[in-house]
Amino acid sequence: MAHRALLVEDDNAIATVIRAALQDEGFEVDSTDTVAGRDEALSKQDYGVMLTDVMLLDGDGIETLGAVRDEFPDMPVIILSAQNTLDTAVRATDRGAFEYFPKPFDLDELVRATRQAVETAKSGISGEEDPGQGLPLIGRSQAMQEVYRLITRVLHNDLTVLVLGESGTGKELVAEAIHELGARKTGPFVPVNTAAIPRELIESELFGHEKGAFTGATARSIGKFEQAQGGTLFLDEIGDMPAEAQTRLLRALQSGRIRRVGGSEEIAVNVRIIAATNRDLLPMITAGEFREDLYYRLNVVPIKLPPLRDRTGDIAPLALHFLSRAAGEGLPRRSLGEDAAQLLMKQPWRGNVRELQNLIYRAALLSREDVIDAETIVSLLDTAPDGHGSAGDNIGDAVTNWLQATQFGEGNLYHEALAELERPLFRHALARTAGNQLKASQLLGINRNTLRKRLSELDIDPESFSRN
Repeated sequence: MAHRALLVEDDNAIATVIRAALQDEGFEVDSTDTVAGRDEALSKQDYGVMLTDVMLLDGDGIETLGAVRDEFPDMPVIILSAQNTLDTAVRATDRGAFEYFPKPFDLDELVRATRQAVETAKSGISGEEDPGQGLPLIGRSQAMQEVYRLITRVLHNDLTVLVLGESGTGKELVAEAIHELGARKTGPFVPVNTAAIPRELIESELFGHEKGAFTGATARSIGKFEQAQGGTLFLDEIGDMPAEAQTRLLRALQSGRIRRVGGSEEIAVNVRIIAATNRDLLPMITAGEFREDLYYRLNVVPIKLPPLRDRTGDIAPLALHFLSRAAGEGLPRRSLGEDAAQLLMKQPWRGNVRELQNLIYRAALLSREDVIDAETIVSLLDTAPDGHGSAGDNIGDAVTNWLQATQFGEGNLYHEALAELERPLFRHALARTAGNQLKASQLLGINRNTLRKRLSELDIDPESFSRN
């Protein structure tokens, strides 16, 4: 007998596509576009699975899901949402959703999950989860949606997670989200930056030591494993851990027991392990710098964080979030100009989200206006944030990226590009000289009349830079 599915979706185009795909898989599909229509359908018919959007014509599909799950506990629910935030993903999971799909989604993957939901329900396996509370991970890009999905899948189990990503992408924030939203949220969250601990002290830091274990050990010390009992131990920069410490860590993970340095007693530990690294561990394994067995012990559920340059659509929301945080921490309350937002989206962000946050905080502190403009951003941008290359190299990269992303009229490339390059240059000179054209021309090394002519052609008002 064909399985019957209820589709609750107010976008007719999406509903048509999903309905056709499910029918091709042998499902009988009933459709509605409202919460009221959903409730009426459920009162008249039994369904093997329900697929529902979040924002419906007459209500929130997630907020009303609890009552549906109470009345139909054996019917799996799949959430579809264009509200692509971690909070939405967690709310869907908290209210017992079998699966969460951010829009746009892979249709084949949705059909597969629908079939799996029905089979899981027939097997009697429950999809209900315990309630949790969201954290402010920011970003609605497609790259971040996979991160959110993976986070929701590890909240209510103790699988070891390996968070991968460049420096500044927010690896510790992901670890904190998994802890704070998961089953161990009442326990401690203990972060350890293994790269910041001297080689000779790392084992003592992790496992503790007994009095007299080494010179300077004047008393017993409890290590991070014991401090994290019942909670989560976050091992950051795991790729920088010395080989001898890797061996002891592997033993602890395998046995669930540790031994303090200088001690003979084995101590049972009950912790969840989340590790993170900005390094590619596989070449390190080949080079003998990282244990292969430890890698596979840690890499149970990998979560790869995208660099900021691959999620440019998240830059403006992140900047606004940091401006709000800055105001909450006592800095002046600022807003972000459209020209500034566009400029931020064109930067390479070698330091990723951390670099963006630092810049926004500086802008909030140093901007002369309540609205941060592109000129302020230009004046605050780091010339070589990762320590590689000169300011000239970075300017060249920025110009190249801008030229590649800009459409010019035929025969106008030189003049249009020159105008765009002159504009911030002249604005910077005028800002440095408080609008004094003579001093600005001297700073630039050009004739004052030439400067005046170009300012007029570029519609730049020198009076706007006056500090009077």
